[in-house]
Amino acid sequence: MRYRLTFIAGAAVGYVLGARAGRERYEALRKGAQRIAQNPVVRNTAEAAAVNGRSLAARAFDKVGNRVPASVADRVRSLREQRGGDEDEWGTSNT
Repeated sequence: MRYRLTFIAGAAVGYVLGARAGRERYEALRKGAQRIAQNPVVRNTAEAAAVNGRSLAARAFDKVGNRVPASVADRVRSLREQRGGDEDEWGTSNT
């Protein structure tokens, strides 16, 4: 019961503080997040991480592919076919 009361009190305080911050603060946070997301350095880093992740996942699957359930192997094969072989290693960013 004590934890429930603590949670309710925290939710109430959060609601009041959030309501006081209002729409202006929300818009400021949203614009800041958009600015970060549109930064070319951030986008290129995220894209490089995605490419490296796909590469590591492919290598890991190649090593343990015979030990995964057939449904997983079928899904991986399907995704590889959808992606095709014409994709380069640099990703798909417009930056």
